[in-house]
Formats: sequence, structure tokens, C-alpha cells
Amino acid sequence: MRPTVRGITTRRSGVRGSGAGATDAGAGTGGAGPRIRTGRGRRWAAVLATGAFVVAGAGGFASPAQATVTASVPVDFPTHCIPPAIAGIPPIDGTTTAEITVDNAAPEVGETVTVTYTVVTPAAGNPVDLALPADIMTPTGAVTVGGAQSATVTVAGPKKNDPVPGKGVFPSFSMTGTFTVTAPGQITLSPGDYNIHTSYIMELDTPCTVTDPPAPVSETIIASDGGGQVNERAISLGAASGRAGEAVAVTGTKFTPGTAVTLAGRAGEGQTGDTATVTADGSGRFSGRLTVDDPATTGIVAYEGGAWDAARGAGPQAYTVTGGGGIPDGSQRLDTSVKAGTLSMLQDGDTVDLSAVDFGRGGVSRGSLRTVTVEDYRGGPAGWSLTGRVTDFTGPGGATIDASALGWTPVCATKPGSPSTCAAGSPGPVGSGGATLASAPDGTLTGGEFTVDARLALNVPAYAAPGAYSGVLTLTLT
Repeated sequence: MRPTVRGITTRRSGVRGSGAGATDAGAGTGGAGPRIRTGRGRRWAAVLATGAFVVAGAGGFASPAQATVTASVPVDFPTHCIPPAIAGIPPIDGTTTAEITVDNAAPEVGETVTVTYTVVTPAAGNPVDLALPADIMTPTGAVTVGGAQSATVTVAGPKKNDPVPGKGVFPSFSMTGTFTVTAPGQITLSPGDYNIHTSYIMELDTPCTVTDPPAPVSETIIASDGGGQVNERAISLGAASGRAGEAVAVTGTKFTPGTAVTLAGRAGEGQTGDTATVTADGSGRFSGRLTVDDPATTGIVAYEGGAWDAARGAGPQAYTVTGGGGIPDGSQRLDTSVKAGTLSMLQDGDTVDLSAVDFGRGGVSRGSLRTVTVEDYRGGPAGWSLTGRVTDFTGPGGATIDASALGWTPVCATKPGSPSTCAAGSPGPVGSGGATLASAPDGTLTGGEFTVDARLALNVPAYAAPGAYSGVLTLTLT
């Protein structure tokens, strides 16, 4: 009798169980010995997260605060976050808890108010078992101003955070910005979109937007009329952060119609060399772009005339440079990039023929798994795991050999120069519940090429019905 094991199939598994590849099992042939098919020359890929942030499950949503509220309150709001593209994770909706506070809850018209946006509970967490180190996160965001006046205030936080344990909740963070009061009355402040920029192994962003803007009001201030002339010029930024050398969109309102307006970067109280000029239209509006090269930039202003004048300008709006740097005189910057790839495997053939055993004697039907090559070109901190599970072996007249009768002895070799080192799974039964064939652990930087093999052994009962038997061994790489 020659049992036949047919159809090693391979399945692709993405993050959080998403994605599954196709099963390729061929028809059985009698008298050929056990066979396992594996989809010759085909490649399946699965990308996992690298420094990216997984959104937590959604919770209850708070109702908007009443307009009469004059004390800051934490609010919950639904958030839509997009992990970095390298993560291969689809956008996930979660809940953010945040609070807005101010340095002056009763300002006069014309005064500047400092706003602090604290994300108490971000809608994101560490997606891998590897701990993230301290001070790798730079948050930026926006605060929506409503009521007596309307504006969008950009806010930015320092590059500072406590270490985050593997699979741990991401810590709270705060961002600050300023705006000028232009009208008396109740002015409401609501949390807006925010972005988590991380600088660990590579520069990555996780933008989170308010699903149903505006978010609930967290702070209400009461502005009084100061009696003086008010500068109503205002600007807003298209982003609160960017790499050195990137351009940021700047829009302005209430400037003098037809007047040239200078856009400029600020580093604390001083102005940087980053400037651009636009012209206000007939209604006093303008739209332009400012390229920010100076990594010391903390804000952006716009003004009429030859130099900054708070009476004829607007800002600063908070802005943070998240990477890159200046170019010394007489030098040229040479830019390149290392593109992250995927986690994939390639199988050397699709059929395994196990040795025949004799009716009445039974015994072990032996063979070797077709070699599997694992290629991890993601370049991040996540490891991988290659597992397998097998079906029952079916034979003539409905006869079966239980899946638990198949065992393996895995072997794994690492290509020299690979950042990771693979480990073979433990010898033992495979069964329908599955077992680990090989794996590589999480690390600061993982990746490489790995060759995986296994010796197969099927324990055939002495009086199994004569004929061909087939089973399907499915390998899953995550």
C-alpha cells in the first residue's frame, strides 16, 4: 500500500488575521506514495507593522459640552487613524479622549491666548511585542475655535515620551499653540485632528482625524471688548509638521487687499531664513506655500511690510520640523532612501511523496518537506512565525488516517548577514491544530533570508485499507 499526501497549500496571513491565500490541492493518483502539493514557484507576501500604531477599539462617545461651560473638561470623540503604509494595516476607527486648556480664560480682544491640547488617551497603541524606547514621538495637531470667532490653531508638542512596553497603551501627550482674540463673547475650543510622528529605525506618521467634526467642546472662554483697534489678520497651516525641505501650505484672511504678504519661519522669537511672498486678493485672502529648511523652526508667521510687525501680521502658528537638516554653504545634500519590502515565502515544488508501508505491518511513511525560503525585507522591529496544520488523510472507500499521525522534525538555516536568526520549531505532531515550523523573534532591526525544511513521518496503522491516501498540509506565514 502507498498512502498519498497531496496538496501542500500556502496561505497569506496579514496583521490581525486579515488576508488568506488560496489553497492549491491537486487530484490524487494511486500507487505513487504519499504526496504533498505546494504551488510550485509561487510567492505569497504578508507585511507587518514597523513602528506604526494600532488603533484601539471604539468606546462610548461624549455629547458636545454646553456652550455655557467655562471650565475645561475631557471629551471623547470618534477618530479615524491611518497607520503607516509599511504596516499594511487598513484604517481603523477608535476613540480619543482629549482635553483643551488655556492660560487665560477671560482675555480681552486683541490679546493672545496659549492653548494646550492634551490627548489623554490616544486611539493608538504599540502593535508589536518589542518595547519602544523613550523620546521617539513628536505629536502635532489642531484645535478648532468656534463661537464668537472661527479659526484653526495648529499645536505641536516636544519630542518626548516614556518608553512603551510591547503591545502597551501609547502614553498621553500634550501640544501647544496660540491664537489672537478678535471678537468679544463666548469662544469655544474643540480638539481636532492630530498626528503621531515616530523616529525609530525610520520616520513614520500615524495621522488621526476626527470622524464627525467638530469634536465636542472641551473649553469655553469669555472674551471682553478691550476697546482698542483689533488686528483681525489670521493664518492657518495645511500641516503642523514636516521634514526639513518640505513646503507647508499657508492661507490667510483679513489682510490688506492687493498687498504683498511675507510668509516666514520663526525660531522662538527670531525669524529664520525661510521666506516666501504672496499677494492678498481683493478680499484680503491669500494662499501660498513656504518651504521650511531650518530644523529649528517652531512656528510660521505672515506679515505686511518689510519686517515682522505684530500689528500688521498674523501668527505664529505652531510648526515642527520632524527630520532632515540644513545644508552648509558650499555643500550639496544627496538624498536617497531604503524602500521597505514585504514578508514572503517561496516553496520549492508542490508535491511530497512519502514512502510506502505494507498492509498488515504498518509503520512510518517518511519523506521531506519541499524547501521553504522565507524572505523578510520589511526592515522593522517585527519578527515572523511560520506554522503548519494538516488535514486527515483520506484513502479508498472513505478510509482515513488521523491528522495527528503526521509528525515533523523542523530545520531552519539563516543566510549569512541577515539581521535576524531563525529558530526551528519543536519536533512532534502537526495535527489539525497546527504546530510551529520556524520563527524569528522581534528585535531592534529584523529581516533577512531563511531556509526552512522538515523531515516528515506519518504513522500508518498496520491494517489501514490498501490504496492511496492524501492529506493537505497548509503553511501560514505571519
